[in-house]
Amino acid sequence: MQELKARILAEGKNLGRGILKIDSLLNHQIDPVLMVAMGREIARLFDGKHIDRILTAEVSGIAPALMAGIELGVPVVYARKHKPITMQEPVFIETAPSHTKGGEVNLMVSPEFLHAGESVLIVDDFLASGRTIAAMARIVNHSGAELAGIVCVVEKTFEGGRAALAHLNTRIESLAIITAMDETSITFADE
Repeated sequence: MQELKARILAEGKNLGRGILKIDSLLNHQIDPVLMVAMGREIARLFDGKHIDRILTAEVSGIAPALMAGIELGVPVVYARKHKPITMQEPVFIETAPSHTKGGEVNLMVSPEFLHAGESVLIVDDFLASGRTIAAMARIVNHSGAELAGIVCVVEKTFEGGRAALAHLNTRIESLAIITAMDETSITFADE
């Protein structure tokens, strides 16, 4: 997505250790016009593929997942990191490392929102190591649903996430693919 890449170049900041700060459009502040465009692109990428629902992780995956859900006409479920009192046992739970928080986080989904036999598309903000997405894929598997594919807003190829997800044997799409980052530049795959 050219618009997304232009915004990353204009507003993104490399914080070191592979962390890209794009808080002005996705992680702290949300650009609704850009989110709508992302939703349309995700729907275009999976046009003709049967999808029953979208799964994402809170918090930054929710906005692009919601816009894709609107475009595809399907519900969006997000894996919670903290269990509210309204979430009844049993729950699907997996752990994944948090690149920005440090340490492990729990990802929890109530079985009432993922069903056996459904086709689930995972939408997330970043594909870095692939471990958060792998945790969500395990939740999909535990539910008995089928993984329809994976979409990431930004993929950082130098962290090896796509290779780490190869065992899932599913389609992986990214709206912007970064092949290198340093203090002064960000390089995209098609440059």
